[in-house]
Amino acid sequence: METTTTYKKVASHEAIKGEFDKCLLLYSGGLDTSMMLKWIQEEYNCKVIALTIDIWQTADDLEIIKQKAFNLGALDAIVIDAKDEFADLLLSKAIKANADYQWWYALSTPLGRVIISEIAVKIAEKYDCKVIAHGCTWKWNDQVRFEWYITTLNPKMKTIAPVREWSMWRDEQIEYAEKNWIPVKQKKDKPYSYDENMWWNTWEWWEIENPEFTPKFSNILQWCKTIEEASDTAEEIKIWFKKWIPVSLNWEKQKLSKIIMLLNKLWANHGIWVFPLIEDRLVWLKVRGVYENPAATILLKAHKNLEQLVSTREENELKTFIDTKWSYLTYAAKWYDPVMKNIMSYIDMQNEKVTWTVTVKLYKWNVIVANLTSKYSLFDANLATFNKCMSFNQNSSAWFIEIYNLAQKTAYNVMK
Repeated sequence: METTTTYKKVASHEAIKGEFDKCLLLYSGGLDTSMMLKWIQEEYNCKVIALTIDIWQTADDLEIIKQKAFNLGALDAIVIDAKDEFADLLLSKAIKANADYQWWYALSTPLGRVIISEIAVKIAEKYDCKVIAHGCTWKWNDQVRFEWYITTLNPKMKTIAPVREWSMWRDEQIEYAEKNWIPVKQKKDKPYSYDENMWWNTWEWWEIENPEFTPKFSNILQWCKTIEEASDTAEEIKIWFKKWIPVSLNWEKQKLSKIIMLLNKLWANHGIWVFPLIEDRLVWLKVRGVYENPAATILLKAHKNLEQLVSTREENELKTFIDTKWSYLTYAAKWYDPVMKNIMSYIDMQNEKVTWTVTVKLYKWNVIVANLTSKYSLFDANLATFNKCMSFNQNSSAWFIEIYNLAQKTAYNVMK
């Protein structure tokens, strides 16, 4: 295989050829990991155990992926169902923290890398694998996440990243797959990169990444309908929260993972929520992706509105700041930094009163919070109304206006 550059290993956690005879591959069954399952066997002369983590990948049949791994020479192929664990331990925190990196990136991939890394290290230790391989692409984000998390959880664990070593572009990868009879979905006229879990899915590559071009949504979308195809009939859903956790849809109790998967399936008919987003990556690259996230959008909007209803202005202001910090740290692979535990302590306490119901209206890529109720609501109809029964003392208004404006009025006229 020809390469355009020679990759030199410089980090202490990078595995060296000849120092191991078995490796665990984080295997999705897509183009990159299918190629490297074969490539690692050839280049490193070692056995490969394929590990697939099920956090709700609807685009793939995991049993077929498992058999595909065996067909490509895997020593063993392991599929682990982690949907409940992912929802209960990570996505519940995302809801509490109103997960949002740079305008509604709900951090599906960064959170997915946490659960995958934790399980991968446990399986590697169980099978006495001292090396874990991943298939992350060259733009660093997920390479950093996997390698930081794996070596944090087990400092003795080594990693290999074949994408760094072979330096092939997408069309070269597709050619390699074709030459080696590796079945993949990507074709030269549709080479998109796709990542999916229950929180949402993301698309990259080709015209998607360049903001000068319009994404071809009809070629891209996996879950949702385009805005033209979306239902012409609006639909409402009632979500019941109990201490921040969604526990039922339309009064039918469900576990969190089930609620998320149901929302993705049932309300993708309205195209909730499809959007292209330009993000700043860890190495300051500007990259655009296309995202589909029905469940994440619905639950985050519902939670945020309920939280605002039961919190004071000062609480809401501070919580917004804390949430932003949580989101940036999560994006930047700092999940195990001690500060995250401190931040979560505040977020947990703030969410104790985020309880009761939210009714959400869905229509053509839009999520509208129609109404919400809570026994902790700070809304007082007698104070807020414009009707006769208003109990707010208007005589206090003029006094408040005069006192409250003293600092601004004084400073302005001094400068004038």
